[in-house]
Amino acid sequence: MSRDTLGEFEKIVLLAILQRGKDAYGATVIQEIERRTGRAASSGATYVVLRRLEKKGMIASAFGDPTPERGGRPKKYYTVRRSGLEALRDARREWDAMTEGLGTVLEGDR
Repeated sequence: MSRDTLGEFEKIVLLAILQRGKDAYGATVIQEIERRTGRAASSGATYVVLRRLEKKGMIASAFGDPTPERGGRPKKYYTVRRSGLEALRDARREWDAMTEGLGTVLEGDR
């Protein structure tokens, strides 16, 4: 089990990076979060979490080619590293263990 536990938004950011694949940069990560959760994701909070995850070694970043629409600035792309995947797997195992047997309670009245 990983020593680093993840906060809720850290999990969401990691999952958004995985969902975007090779197209995971700040703006697309935010779009993915908003599309999938239906909640607004502030750019400030998202970039703070991206820096934190990179510092923890859970994600890596690399700059792409500069683009004219960004005034010649390159986009910073993100990928999830092995430790990030392991932390997500640990979080999923914890969730599964804690929700085991609660299916009917969590499903509620549909």
